[in-house]
Amino acid sequence: MLLSRSCGYLLVGLLSLPAWAQTAGPVTAPLDVATVDAVVARALKAFDVPGIAVAVVKDGQVVLAKGYGVSSLKTKVPVDANTLFGIGATTKAFTAAALGLLVDEGKLRWDDKVTKYLPEFQLYDPYATAEFTVRDLLTHRSGLGMGTGDLMLFPDSADFTVHDVIHALRYFKPAASFRSRFDYDNNLYLVAGEVVARIAKQPWADFVEARLLRPLGMRRSATSFARLPDPANVIDAHNLVDGRVQVVRRRLGSTADPMGALFSAGGMYSSAADLGQWVRMLLGGPGAPAPLLTPATQRELWMPQTLVGATSPVLTPTPYPTHFAAYGLGWHLRDVQGHQEVWHTGGVNGMQAKITLLPELHLGIVVLTNHQNRAAYAAITNQIEDHYLGVTGRDRVQELRPPASAPLPADAEAKAAVWQQVAVAQKVAPKRPDHAPYLGRYHDAWFGDVTVYQQGTQLWLKAARSPRLVGQVLPYRGTTYVVRWKDRSIPADAFVAFDLDAQGRATRLKLNTLVYLSGSAYDFQDLDLQRVPETAAVK
Repeated sequence: MLLSRSCGYLLVGLLSLPAWAQTAGPVTAPLDVATVDAVVARALKAFDVPGIAVAVVKDGQVVLAKGYGVSSLKTKVPVDANTLFGIGATTKAFTAAALGLLVDEGKLRWDDKVTKYLPEFQLYDPYATAEFTVRDLLTHRSGLGMGTGDLMLFPDSADFTVHDVIHALRYFKPAASFRSRFDYDNNLYLVAGEVVARIAKQPWADFVEARLLRPLGMRRSATSFARLPDPANVIDAHNLVDGRVQVVRRRLGSTADPMGALFSAGGMYSSAADLGQWVRMLLGGPGAPAPLLTPATQRELWMPQTLVGATSPVLTPTPYPTHFAAYGLGWHLRDVQGHQEVWHTGGVNGMQAKITLLPELHLGIVVLTNHQNRAAYAAITNQIEDHYLGVTGRDRVQELRPPASAPLPADAEAKAAVWQQVAVAQKVAPKRPDHAPYLGRYHDAWFGDVTVYQQGTQLWLKAARSPRLVGQVLPYRGTTYVVRWKDRSIPADAFVAFDLDAQGRATRLKLNTLVYLSGSAYDFQDLDLQRVPETAAVK
């Protein structure tokens, strides 16, 4: 999950809202579709989003399923209710539900040890390895730091398999003690997907499509882009690149494991119309699809498991009175104005999704966008919730729109200062600098090789297992450089710090993003890249 400048404004905007919204309790009046249309139209413009799809479920029925804007700035094809979007981490609820089906069949218990099904599962801490349960896989309390190991998934995860991910977990030193705090994680959901595969004796993707998507009539949806039955009506991903919204590359996942569990944390594609059926089943009610899970298992999915800190970067702020935040099994949980809210967001490479359920009101809201900006789905969701919660007098789009006079966020200022220093260093650098001390291959136990090489007079860096991570290495201060990624849609230019031996030759390099990207998928800090002697072979 990546945060951008727009996300910073989203956090500030929501946290600073006054608490005096006019409320009159839940209402039963039908949703005014024309009002929603107007809100979405304003959100498209305010947040520079090309296309949005919205579905609303109330009392067991889909009362709105509609598309707005265009699926791509290149094609200008309109979005409709069946347009497919990458739904990112809202996939996690499907993985949790898949495990729930196995629980209902008596093939699994939530508190079974992971090693019962995956004997090769191993964490850095032997105690955590021995005690780790299936429940722990889903609740972000492993002790690993936020986003640990995500470089195996982003930006392209060229040749990693789920077995590579499982093996890599043993190298990650914990950031906290086991089960002591919430730190959002993706890779353990991949492990959860492999648990499904081992028990069901079929790939996670096959199981989810056969046992969840098809029974619900989600005919256009699939567990990954590669498995879409008809990719004709699908969005392009968009993001800000050099200050302009552009189409960016779609993340396709691993070419070595295209159908494996590498998508169980966030790889699904779906539409407003199809997700409306998923929400109808979860909420129940007259005319809703037959439940796929027993009431006890569904309650367990929505039971608080891990407390979430109020300032957690993955906790989308709410403008409503609330008293707690927690994580269940594949879902975030909190109360809003005295009502249980079950929700999750998903963001991956220029696409965003948010699914929000208020079970006591029999209300579900789906918002999908083809832009990395998260403010659009927040504003639209909040405005629809306002209607059903009886909140009046609020303009959620205006509340989240960054003021024209707003100063740059602190992270943007910090980045600008780094590039100013790079410009100074380039002016005083020799025309033919001696890059020889830095050239060579550097190896990390879980990520593989990173090579520093010379091209003309320039220094470059590339990652063997993530080919999009290639960029020019520019002088900064002393033996610290900055890598500017060639693919400008990657929002994580990074410091490259070399350790030198007594002869002035690099022995190690460390990568770190220019500023702390809270919730970033670019966990460079977890890499331990040691120089490989020219005569050595990496096993």
